[in-house]
Amino acid sequence: MEFLYEGLLSVTWQQVVMYCVGGLLIWLAIQKQYEPALLLPMGFGAILVNLPMSGVIDQITQGVGETNGIIQWLFESGIEASEAFPLLLFIGIGAMIDFGPLLANPKLFLFGAAAQVGIFLTIIAAAAFGFDIVDAASIGIIGAADGPTSLLVSQVLGSKYIGAIAVAAYSYMALVPIIQPFAIKLVTTKKERAMKMPYAANKVSRRTRILFPIVVSIVAGLVAPASVSLVGFLMFGNLIRECGVLESLSKTAQHELANLITLLLGITISFSMRAEQFVTPDTLLILCLGLIAFVLDSIGGVVFAKILNLFCKNKVNPMIGAAGISAFPMSARVIEKLGVEADKTNHLLMHAVGANVAGQIASVVAGGVILGFFM
Repeated sequence: MEFLYEGLLSVTWQQVVMYCVGGLLIWLAIQKQYEPALLLPMGFGAILVNLPMSGVIDQITQGVGETNGIIQWLFESGIEASEAFPLLLFIGIGAMIDFGPLLANPKLFLFGAAAQVGIFLTIIAAAAFGFDIVDAASIGIIGAADGPTSLLVSQVLGSKYIGAIAVAAYSYMALVPIIQPFAIKLVTTKKERAMKMPYAANKVSRRTRILFPIVVSIVAGLVAPASVSLVGFLMFGNLIRECGVLESLSKTAQHELANLITLLLGITISFSMRAEQFVTPDTLLILCLGLIAFVLDSIGGVVFAKILNLFCKNKVNPMIGAAGISAFPMSARVIEKLGVEADKTNHLLMHAVGANVAGQIASVVAGGVILGFFM
């Protein structure tokens, strides 16, 4: 009968902490509906991998030898060996994105680039706190506001903090509706947030929509070759959407593929959330740095918009700069909400969407730049 309570006696306080972390992620997914497709499997997986002698990770069993665990196998095959899960998810993301608002107003590309400043400032901050430069770069990419990019970059660079980085990246993405209003209001006045921007829908030709993902992939590949897998899969998904001859595949990529990969990615990431690796002072510091990265991204975008307004005849609502982060479409919705809050007739959604999809491209290019520089 000893085996019945052997597992209970083997539980460590660090594992108990991870049960609480897993429970918190599940609560956020169900009660608050923050990224439920991702946070729920991450939370449940965090509990599974931290059960003593858990069968979901590889174990050495007396009299049996080594037994393979499904979650560890998924991690080693789908993330560690090929980064397949994050990259396949980019196909689904690309198929979801309509780049029309961006193509109709190309200057919004500038806001996508400006809102990545938090990445590089956080790399400097992480290095100053004593993290190895590779780990600092991996922590900084949390500021991409793009979970798959953060996961892929930290995995390729071989960071030992993949679990904490993944939790920070995906959790803060889910918390964008809370984080961004705070950051934006720090550096704007109500009058600035109420600034109206007229919107005239400029028609974008089908040829332009088809050529755009091809040209972006080529340019990004020449400028930052390490970004080809990131940008290429994102643009491939968008090409499926825009070509007009693969409608059923486009819908499959947007729904079945994206949902399935998100589900597998969530529970697979949990392998890097084992207590002995996750419950450390460094993890808490990484979570703080990740939050700082998100705030700096938003502030950087707003400040850039204000500077641009000094030289432009047609003024831009400074909040549009904050929409340049990659968290699509949550960030655009936040800007629309804040605009209406300041003035009930102030609708900024289409401008914000353009900046938001620019942020999608800029974040993966930034990830490629970091890979090219630090690999």
